[in-house]
Amino acid sequence: MDRLSPFFSHFSLSAKVFFSGRLCGTSTDHETTTAGHLHVLRSGTLKILQPSGPPISVREPSVLLYPRPQRHTFASSGAEVLCAYVEFGSGMLNPLVALLPQLLIVPLATVPELEPTAKLLFFEAFSLHDGRQPALDRLAEYFLILLLRFAAVSPSKQADALLALADKHLSKAFDAMHQQPERAWTLEQLAHIAGMSRSRFSSHFLATTGQTPFGYLALWRIGVAQSLLKKGTPLKIVASAVGFASPEALTRSFSLHLGMPPMAWLSSQQKQLNTPRL
Repeated sequence: MDRLSPFFSHFSLSAKVFFSGRLCGTSTDHETTTAGHLHVLRSGTLKILQPSGPPISVREPSVLLYPRPQRHTFASSGAEVLCAYVEFGSGMLNPLVALLPQLLIVPLATVPELEPTAKLLFFEAFSLHDGRQPALDRLAEYFLILLLRFAAVSPSKQADALLALADKHLSKAFDAMHQQPERAWTLEQLAHIAGMSRSRFSSHFLATTGQTPFGYLALWRIGVAQSLLKKGTPLKIVASAVGFASPEALTRSFSLHLGMPPMAWLSSQQKQLNTPRL
C-alpha cells in the first residue's frame, strides 16, 4: 500500500534552497507566512533558538523539518548547513502536514538512504554548474519525500501521529477515505474496514492522530476540493466529488475551515500566481 502518493497526487510539493554554507554567529529569523523549512546540518553544532522554550542543540549531522510556518533562529560557530523553504500545496489544507510535528529532527546516521541525496545536495550547493538552483530545488524535494517515507514507517516520539499511516488497522481506513472522499462514510463502515469495533476505532484514531475520523475526513475532502478547484473543475462537480450534497454544503464547510468561500479562495490563489513564491 502506497501511503504517501495520495497526498502528492493532490498537493504539489515545492522546495527552494536559499542558503548553503557555514553559519557563524546568529542567523536572522526564519519566518514565513505560508512555507515551512527544511534544514540539513552537514557538520558542526547548531543551536536552535525558539520563541518559547529552551534552546535545542543539534550536535550531529541531522535533518530538521518545520512542516508549517514557525519562527526560529540558529546560533553556531561554523556549522555547515543547507536551508530550504518547503510547501505542501501552497495555501491548501493538507492533512499530511497536520500529522507532522512542529519540528522533526532526524539524525542522518539513522536513515542511511538519505545520505546519497544529502551528498548530492551539498555537491550542487558548492558547485557553479549550470542549472544549479533548479537542481538543488528538485533534490530538496526528493530528499523531503525520502524523509517522509522514513517518518511514516519508523517509530519516533516526534512523529507518532504520522505513524498512523502505517498502522495495520488505521492504514486501511485512511486508504478508503483517500480513495473515496465522495462516499457518505459512517463510523461503522470505517471501523469495519479497519477491523475494529466502532468505539475502539474511534478512540484509537483520536489517540494516534490527535483528530477524530470525521475531522480528518473533513480536512481531506476540503484539500481535494481545493485541488479540483485549481484545475478549473466547476463547483457543483467538486461538491459531488468530495461527498457534499450541494455546492452550498461545500461552501459552508469550506468557509468554516478556511474563513472564506471556495471561489474567494480560488481568486486569492490566482492572484498569487503573479507574486513571487517562497
